[in-house]
Amino acid sequence: MKVKDNLEKIKAKIKEACEKANRQPDEITIIAVTKYVTTERALEAVESGVTDLGENRDEGLLSKWEVLEDKPKWHFIGTLQTRKVKNIIDKVQYIHSLDRFSLAQEINKRAKDRIKCFVQVNVSQEESKHGLSPEKVIDFIVSLKEFSNIEIVGFMTMAPLTEDENKIRACFRKLKEIQMQVQKLGLTYAPCHELSMGMSNDFMIAIEEGATMIRVGTALVGNDQ
Repeated sequence: MKVKDNLEKIKAKIKEACEKANRQPDEITIIAVTKYVTTERALEAVESGVTDLGENRDEGLLSKWEVLEDKPKWHFIGTLQTRKVKNIIDKVQYIHSLDRFSLAQEINKRAKDRIKCFVQVNVSQEESKHGLSPEKVIDFIVSLKEFSNIEIVGFMTMAPLTEDENKIRACFRKLKEIQMQVQKLGLTYAPCHELSMGMSNDFMIAIEEGATMIRVGTALVGNDQ
């Protein structure tokens, strides 16, 4: 199916979720996750009106960037090894997987301009997932205050893979609570106005619970993260 047709279906679902949550669709940014699709498919997404692309490996991002360059906004959404920061730092606008001090140090050192970062939180506490435990988030963010090249724009998480909607909703709701706690601190370098949560199978729930960015692969271009 064409990306354009998929995009229209997703937008309809976003509108439905926003109506339920008394929100506006323009509050939601769709990130097309293109990690397992061709550059041609990624280009089709951009030409269909997708403004943001997400990649979880530096090789995939760089190969697509060679063709698409700055046509879309680029989001690095996967686990980022410290040694690979230099490969992507001047190509991306957002990094969704900041989860340790050493990574922050490297990003701050390599970035030429201030880069927007999400702190990844392992809300579900699953061993298979990366990210900080919820109780460590505030101390971690406070530790970043001297890094002038990093702006903490929000938080990212992945809900557990389950059919239990209550568990999914609880995960997203917890991240929203963390966001509100940090915002109360009034840190200029950590406005935390964004929540990156929700994928093809659960983005409607995420929107109802406060997501501002959803990472959609399968339902949009044929794969998900």
